[in-house]
Amino acid sequence: MIITIANQKGGVGKTTTSINLAAAFALMGHKTLLIDMDPQANSTVSFVERSEQKYSIFDLLEKPDMAFEDVVVPTGIINLSMLPASIALAKLESKLVGEIDGHFRLKDRLDTFKYKYDFVIIDTPPTLGLITINSFVAATHLIIPIQSSYFALEGTDDLLETFEKVRARSNPDLVLLGVLITLYDRRIVIAKDSEEHIRKMFADRVFKTIISKNVRLEESPAYKESIFTFAPNSRGAIEYQELAKEIIKNV
Repeated sequence: MIITIANQKGGVGKTTTSINLAAAFALMGHKTLLIDMDPQANSTVSFVERSEQKYSIFDLLEKPDMAFEDVVVPTGIINLSMLPASIALAKLESKLVGEIDGHFRLKDRLDTFKYKYDFVIIDTPPTLGLITINSFVAATHLIIPIQSSYFALEGTDDLLETFEKVRARSNPDLVLLGVLITLYDRRIVIAKDSEEHIRKMFADRVFKTIISKNVRLEESPAYKESIFTFAPNSRGAIEYQELAKEIIKNV
């Protein structure tokens, strides 16, 4: 299963979900690969020291002779490896424009090594450009994290339109695995109102699991840890474990 985590809005928990969902699958015994497709490289710095990083996903996508084994790195979590990003990835958009395989570059490379893994998680940038399109084309499933806030659904129409265009032309097998409510603050009324609005719009495509606003989730990347090693008994750890179980149960 190849899961792309996407929403063109920033600050909705894409990277937090990518890191911790990948870690949850790995800790459940599944061989898992985390691919960082965001030039900001926040997933990468959550696991990898920049000084130890020789190559990035940009090299793998741009250089035909670059081997997967030269780019993939361990994360410190058993069963979890990653393809790191770097700021060089920002140059990929311009390089892919006009290329005949522009939308398929990630898929074509991924096809050569995806068999090694039970789950592949792809973190994406907060845009709907060619990097995100590549991530849609390469995936089997899509998760859309949406923050429980007043402006929660802003821009969702554009994201769903992109999803449908990819399904119509480039990847008809792409499935919306679910909408994930994130940064949920049970103390405020607007959070519950937003949840009701999201569930009304997406109905049974919303995950039962909700990811709460949790300071431990915000702190863990600074220590280069997932929530499961940083704060294994926290609400965040419990919720991401439940999300992983819900996905496995429903697929």
